[in-house]
Order: sequence, then structure tokens, then C-alpha cells
Amino acid sequence: LIACTDSEKKTVIVAEDPSDKKYPVVIATWDVKESTAAAWQSLKEGKSALQAVIDGCAVEEANADGQSVGVGGLPDRDGRVTLDACVMNEHGDYGAVLCMENIMHPIAVAKMVMEDTPHVILAGVGAEQFAVSQGFKRENLLTEASKSGWEAWKKTAEYKPIINIENHDTIGMLAMDKNGVISGGCTTSGLAFKMAGRVGDSAIIGAGLFVDNEVGACTATGLGEEVLKTVGSYLVVELMRQGKSPQEACKEAVMRIVNKSKNYKDFQVAYIAMNKKGETGAYSIHDGFVATVYRDGKNTTEVPESYNSL
Repeated sequence: LIACTDSEKKTVIVAEDPSDKKYPVVIATWDVKESTAAAWQSLKEGKSALQAVIDGCAVEEANADGQSVGVGGLPDRDGRVTLDACVMNEHGDYGAVLCMENIMHPIAVAKMVMEDTPHVILAGVGAEQFAVSQGFKRENLLTEASKSGWEAWKKTAEYKPIINIENHDTIGMLAMDKNGVISGGCTTSGLAFKMAGRVGDSAIIGAGLFVDNEVGACTATGLGEEVLKTVGSYLVVELMRQGKSPQEACKEAVMRIVNKSKNYKDFQVAYIAMNKKGETGAYSIHDGFVATVYRDGKNTTEVPESYNSL
């Protein structure tokens, strides 16, 4: 039920149109059907939207064949796999880990930072030590495939972003449960062969992820430096607050980058978003980006609009 005021200034209770509700729903960057399926199953079991995101992202973090998240992630230029991740719940609480090594599931650690410490970000060795203290096991995250890729890269040592590398460089996920509660998370091994210590947008609140349960949520993928400079995810949520649809908001945030950067043809940025109704949208600079949406029992890969076809 919703309350409205008629022309005589009387408050009238009217039935909410159920057709306006488009949730529960899960949306994630890239073609990650196993991850969205895991998140959807968690929602079916009555778990929170936040836990659904954790469960969904954990699938990809444990996928050694994927070279962008968790085990098997492409290393920095020194051959070290460093991971960034963050979560944000419906209350506006936030937790993140940056440059963490040797722990497969950084997004779960980020949740513990949020819930079990007085801080919102832990970095490097400190993040790893905290994870171990919470029961996580240290393990080597550099697979033979990723090591071979790094050794091949060293022969030319070209340091530049690769558009749509592996068609997958970060997994960002947003979930809304049956009650309309929104949460989100983002996890990555960052830019392939980055400088040691580099942190991108994925684990930074307002850049790689932002959730406002009264409005909606957004998460980003692509070249993190450009997302950081425009505080992209926060921008998308604020545009939705002003009345734009998720699709319109994602497009405007991408256009902010295109209009500010003369080099936009050389890198990819994409956003996905959902509003309080459960409506979703996505937009990217270049073709090649896809999003996965699980809604009404259907797990589908969608190809959003893009600004510049390659």
C-alpha cells in the first residue's frame, strides 16, 4: 500500500500496482551465469541480499580458469596476485580490502571488515592478517596459466589497459530481495600487470560500488582510474535520485567520461544499475561488454547499448 494526497489535501491509501515491482533480481557485470545463479539460490533460501552477493561473487573468485577475480587472477608486474573487494548493505554500511594477497575470497573478508571491525578499509598485509585471524587459509593464487601470461608479458612489458580483456576484468553484483532490500559487492584482481600497490575503483565506495536503499545501486567495471576520477557509481545513483532510469543514469555517467577524456577510445568503462523498483540498466563505452540478469527464474545474458562500436 502507498499513501498519496488528493486535491482536497486528504491522505488516501491506495493499492500499489504489483506490476511495478520487478524484484527479486540479481544483476552482475559480464557473463557470469553460475555466479548469478548462486546469488538467486541464496535469495530463494531467504538469505539477505548482501549474503546473496557474497555467495554469487564467491563462485567466480574460486574459478581458477577466470583470470580476473580471486584464484588465477592476473598478477601485477612483479608477479604477485593482489586483490581488491568491497561490499555495501542496505544501511549504507561499507567494508573493503585492498591489495590483499593469498586469500581466495576477498569479498567475504570485506564483509567481515564491515561487520567485525571499527574500520571500513584494511589494506595489504594487515588485510591478510585479519583474514587469517577470521579463519581464512593462505594459499597461492597464481595459477600456471596466469604465471605463463605474466612471463609472456615481461618479454614486451607493454603497460596499457586492454579493452574487454578476457571479456571479464571485475565482477560487480547487485541484488534485491523479495522485500525490496538492495545490497552490492565488487571483487577484482585489478588491472593486469599493474604497478605494485596499484588500487583501482572496485573497492572504493562511490567509485566501483554505491548503494542507497532508498534509491538504488550501481557498480562499475573497466579502467578503474577513469571511474575513480568521476566517482561513477555514486553519480549513477544520484542521477536515479533525480528521476533518471537506471539505463539513462548509466549512459550519462559513461558520457561524463567520454566528454572528459580524449583517450576514451583506448579503454573500456561500463556501469550496471538497479533502482528501487528493481528496474535494471547498463551502458558501456565500447561494444563487447555484457551483463547477466536473473529475474523471474530466468538467468540471461544481456548486451547493453554502448557509445562507441569497436
